[in-house]
Amino acid sequence: MSLDSDAAALRKVPLFRGVDDQKLRLLAFMSERVRFEAGENIVVEGDFGDTAYIILSGSADVLISSAQGEQLVATVGENDFVGEIAILIDVPRTATVRATSELMALSVSKEHFFKLLTNFPDMAVEVMRALAHRLERTTREFGKLRAALADG
Repeated sequence: MSLDSDAAALRKVPLFRGVDDQKLRLLAFMSERVRFEAGENIVVEGDFGDTAYIILSGSADVLISSAQGEQLVATVGENDFVGEIAILIDVPRTATVRATSELMALSVSKEHFFKLLTNFPDMAVEVMRALAHRLERTTREFGKLRAALADG
């Protein structure tokens, strides 16, 4: 695939929707295309990571460990960004992401991601906005679950 097609793919990612084309081309240039087979782990809960992935095609399950075994908490696919928490803050991966089909992604290293955010503050604002939306949604879902458990 070309740099232009990778930049066009990045443009579809909600996290990068407000970022201009030149910066997306730079991100695409600094990224590496990777392929995962169905059943292959993209990231593993508990591991420390220095890479995030932008899914170009395919799908994956997001799983967390519990006393009952692995629990499915989300399904991700084209245009989703996974593994970003571990590159933004130095914590172990919060979930396992496992491909459910052949999956193509762009891998973005922590080093390159932070260079972009440092050099392009407007990109950092877009990332912050997208992550705030994700946190709000997660908090709302957690509140519903908590209410359901209290009622039941």
